[in-house]
Amino acid sequence: MPQQNLAQKIYAAVRLIPKGKVASYSQVAALLGNCNLRRYVGNALHKNPSNSITPCHRVVNAKGFCSGSFAFGGSGVQRQKLEAEGVAFVKGHVDMERHAISQDDFDAMSERLQEITAKS
Repeated sequence: MPQQNLAQKIYAAVRLIPKGKVASYSQVAALLGNCNLRRYVGNALHKNPSNSITPCHRVVNAKGFCSGSFAFGGSGVQRQKLEAEGVAFVKGHVDMERHAISQDDFDAMSERLQEITAKS
């Protein structure tokens, strides 16, 4: 799959993360069918051409920590965006028990992503 198409598929997957929920880089990569793409997911999200369309702030690391200060316009911006959506933090990271996508969420997102990419 060409890199541009892969990036577009990543953005489509991220747009499916429900408001008030987060997914890890590995979960987004798993939606694409390859957990080993997690670093590529991070790279693509860093280059996201439109944060207003693709809510990259909903992707955190597996432990729930936000991206470094370079992302989203400065230190703390990702956290502010998540908190504005009702995401709670515990000891400096997202409360993953409450806000990580569930298996049901993942399955629904995977099905929807297949529908979207089949049309492309």
